[in-house]
Amino acid sequence: MRSTLTGRGLLSIADLSTADLTSILNLAAAAKSGQRLGRPLDSKSIALIFQRPSNRTRVSFEVAIDRLGGHPIALFNPEVQLGERESAADISRILDRYVDGIVARLTSHRDLVTIAAAAESPVINALTDAEHPCQALADYMTVREWVGHLPGARVTYIGDGNNVCTSLIYAAALTGVDLRVVTPPGYEPPASVLRTAATLRSDGTAFWHGNEPWDALLDTDVIYTDVWASMGQETEQQRRRQDFAHLQVNDALLAKAPPTARVMHCLPAHRGEEITDSVIDGPQSIVFDQAENRLWVQLALLALIYGSSEHAEDEVSAWVAGEGGPPARVPEALGRRPSADRTPAETTRDAGL
Repeated sequence: MRSTLTGRGLLSIADLSTADLTSILNLAAAAKSGQRLGRPLDSKSIALIFQRPSNRTRVSFEVAIDRLGGHPIALFNPEVQLGERESAADISRILDRYVDGIVARLTSHRDLVTIAAAAESPVINALTDAEHPCQALADYMTVREWVGHLPGARVTYIGDGNNVCTSLIYAAALTGVDLRVVTPPGYEPPASVLRTAATLRSDGTAFWHGNEPWDALLDTDVIYTDVWASMGQETEQQRRRQDFAHLQVNDALLAKAPPTARVMHCLPAHRGEEITDSVIDGPQSIVFDQAENRLWVQLALLALIYGSSEHAEDEVSAWVAGEGGPPARVPEALGRRPSADRTPAETTRDAGL
């Protein structure tokens, strides 16, 4: 598989081109539809550094690495003690002698940049305080499945202008998604993020930010929310509950959107805070399809970075080039009912969760 991503890492969505991002999504759709991606990680080991707790990130990356023939090695903070027992640069230099790549879920984006600068092998951002690029890739894969396209798709993000929001903004700029960001006053995306996004955005790509969701909801295709207090913000939790309370994604808010609108959440959800049980478990929720897609985009990303076996190269390259394009709705292409028509038990089983 020939790709401009070969040998590269991924620290930020802003490091990708529109073609890069499209290649990842096309290949992820191919893999989800049953296309084998070969064993580009055969005889390779990937270190997974978890300074922050993980569920979906660890399992999806370990499964993806295994399916591509590699060996994942999970390292947790008590073992690594990044910045305490050893510096980020020293940890990176040592791991680089042992493994063929590093996936890092860290508190500080600055430490991630340090690790990437000290390593010769690819480094992938599995979450920092600044960005969550793999989550955004899964998110826009999900939007494309359900809306049928990304350019012009209307996504309303309701919540904090946090790391997930930043990656969504950058990816929207690259793909032409009409992104509407709704935050309480004082929780807006950083001005530096908006400036960077402006350099990525092509003419005619819509972006809007406000403090109330009602106008954005009128014609939205997707409503997306996230926790009000992320890891490391526990001391702010009570104040944030008060500041965000009017933005809870509940039945009343959902009723302001078209009945065709779908609901997304990057998980874990604080049920009863930013989203209610009736919405996340309701017929318009595609939250667990979204969670499943973490596996497929990371499988595609790793395959593009590390190449592919010869027998799969021609078929996969056709998908990467967008020849024919992915199915509009992958669940239907697989002979599965969309999650809105499936029982919770079926959704959980089909997502492999």
